[in-house]
Amino acid sequence: MSVILEFTIDSQDFKLGEVLSGSPTMHLELERIVPTGPMIMPFIWATGDGHDEFEAHVQAHPAVKEARALDKVGDSSLYRIEWTDDPTDLIEGIAAADAVVLEAHGNEQWTFRLRFPDHEKLSVFHNFVLEHDFSIHIDRTYTLTETTERGHRFDLSQEQREALVLATRRGYFATPRDVSLDALAEELGISEQAVSNRIRRGNEKILQQVLLTSAGDLGATTRLNKD
Repeated sequence: MSVILEFTIDSQDFKLGEVLSGSPTMHLELERIVPTGPMIMPFIWATGDGHDEFEAHVQAHPAVKEARALDKVGDSSLYRIEWTDDPTDLIEGIAAADAVVLEAHGNEQWTFRLRFPDHEKLSVFHNFVLEHDFSIHIDRTYTLTETTERGHRFDLSQEQREALVLATRRGYFATPRDVSLDALAEELGISEQAVSNRIRRGNEKILQQVLLTSAGDLGATTRLNKD
């Protein structure tokens, strides 16, 4: 049975957080991690003002070989980070434990939500954290069965749930639509692109749970669902 772990960690306590910190106008989210041979390559969404300064700051870090912008949507850009060496770091521990990143965001402090295939893999990650002396604060661990019993279904973040509930109540999914994306964004106090991302990725999580669980393939996805 898969196990979910939620924890926080200060940016200065792991390499990726240290590399990305220092741009207070940016909201940062880990999209996914991709093992490429001995290397672990993270993909990061950066949202906010000052992308040029952010890129220069990340690229100047001695641990970074290249920070490449792959996509730009509104005020958000997707970056691929390539290391100069293979750092023994929190991201490596996540990959070593076969964990799926459900949510990871922050700046000075990061919040992670990971899904492990079973308790044994959770123990692998726990031992990695202890061996490398990472200072993480565990908020909770639980199984998908427990989340259903408590009403926390589909692994939705609070922001995704809020956006989906509002969109449903206002008739965003009706045909024709009763409300525009711009109106939802104004009511939530966020950008139109941000509410679009929350709705899209929230829907993706629900479909993964409903469709992939029935096929016994829930753990197949490695995409991070942000917001």
